[in-house]
Amino acid sequence: MSKYLPLLLLLFTTKLTRAQVPEDAIRYSFYPQNGTARNLAIGGAMGSLGGDINAAFVNPAGLGFYKTGEFTFTPSFFLNSNKATFRDQLTSNKKNAFGIGPIGLVLGSTNAYNTRHSRAFSIALTQTASFNNRVQYSGLNNYSSFSEQFAEEFAKSGYSIDEVLNTNSPLPYTSAPALYTYLIDTVTVNGAVQVKGAPEYILDAGQALRQEMMRTTRGGMYEAALAFANNKNDKWYWGVSLGIPFIHYKSETNFKESDTSSNTSNHFRQFEYNDDFRTQGLGFNLKLGIIYRPQERIRLGLAIHTPTYMMLTDTRTTTLTTEVENPVNQYKVSSQTFTNNQPGEAKYVQLTPLKAMISASYVFREVENTKKQRAFITADIEYVHHRGSRFYSNNDEPMDDEKLYYKSLNRVVKKEYKGNFNFRVGGELKFNIIMARLGFAYYTNPYKESGLKANRMLLSGGLGYRNKGMFIDLTYVHTISKDVDFPYRLEDRANTYAMLKQQRGNIIATVGFKF
Repeated sequence: MSKYLPLLLLLFTTKLTRAQVPEDAIRYSFYPQNGTARNLAIGGAMGSLGGDINAAFVNPAGLGFYKTGEFTFTPSFFLNSNKATFRDQLTSNKKNAFGIGPIGLVLGSTNAYNTRHSRAFSIALTQTASFNNRVQYSGLNNYSSFSEQFAEEFAKSGYSIDEVLNTNSPLPYTSAPALYTYLIDTVTVNGAVQVKGAPEYILDAGQALRQEMMRTTRGGMYEAALAFANNKNDKWYWGVSLGIPFIHYKSETNFKESDTSSNTSNHFRQFEYNDDFRTQGLGFNLKLGIIYRPQERIRLGLAIHTPTYMMLTDTRTTTLTTEVENPVNQYKVSSQTFTNNQPGEAKYVQLTPLKAMISASYVFREVENTKKQRAFITADIEYVHHRGSRFYSNNDEPMDDEKLYYKSLNRVVKKEYKGNFNFRVGGELKFNIIMARLGFAYYTNPYKESGLKANRMLLSGGLGYRNKGMFIDLTYVHTISKDVDFPYRLEDRANTYAMLKQQRGNIIATVGFKF
């Protein structure tokens, strides 16, 4: 990653509300697929199977299997258990949350002259991602300090201290509060003026800093879909879906750093940095798909999801409290001191990655001497072009520093990420009115650098009931995730990060009525 850090530093030397980091590029794309209880019980493999309202969000051609109407409702509950390893120290925490799967209506009808021809319309809403979570870790660090990112930023910004500390500061969330509270300051070393963080005196003495980070996130991404599908001769199915995602994301980050030595005259005791950040917005995308049945038992699917065009607004407020020594003093300041007593705001456009999916299903019919036993197996292979995520200004006439900021950010995203493949497989066994289901899904690493590991593995199972136009499905999905979290980034040395391991249980129920 070190070869990309000069580009990363450019992202912290602009006048924008938030210096976004590359992880923001995959927040709205690297997550497991949501769906109905039936769909999730079979690993989320919906690309060629059809007959489920979740097809509107995966492959809209699957709605072409409907020839009657259906209403569906899907509540869920998440059980989060997180572990983070930072500087060889393990931290655990838990956070539970409610969720929601597809809710909507499908209206299917057959051709009056040929029942092998049909069409269907659907309107549905689902939660595509839940951001309700908590990441927490701590450890001893004798290598680097959180304050050094502010020192690097200010040293390379070209601004004077007076320019940074005025009421219209170009760096209101980082260098300005750090200078105001003396977390960083200018010092003269061998006749040369340098910018130095107060905690660096601890590191220079060979001592370690106690670092503690906790980030609580809330909200979710929801998507409304209007979909149409057509069936020709029960052999060719095609469909199109207009997706309208709504995003509400909130994070509260608290980072603490403290002196672990017994020396009370080494310039630094502790600091606490709080970052209150929110993103809201909406967008649109298209999903196109086809399903082909060369034989009655075989279904082959292909779907393309265009990049989502999202118009987002960020708001941000930070506070910094620093306790220094020699002399002993405490300083506290809010970023609003440098933004005319208002939270900062930035409006921009983000394009999420293109997705493509191929799928296949095999449907078993009745078996002799078994009471109407039926079954199917189905599988999806999905490609997500993460390195294609892009950011742009949403201003009519963007300033030069905005253009430079987004150009630099897009270069980093392109270099940090790669396209990844996701795999989903599942099956169902039906005994009269009762169904049993199992599924598996694996989402591969989106990071280009080999040292950064991230993946998602889902194991699922569930039961279903179908009788007299009513159905009830109940599913449990157990997700095992790995990812990385950077508390801060530096240019002059390798970056330290936490290894995250999350286990999430998801209990999903779907109730529906056919008419």
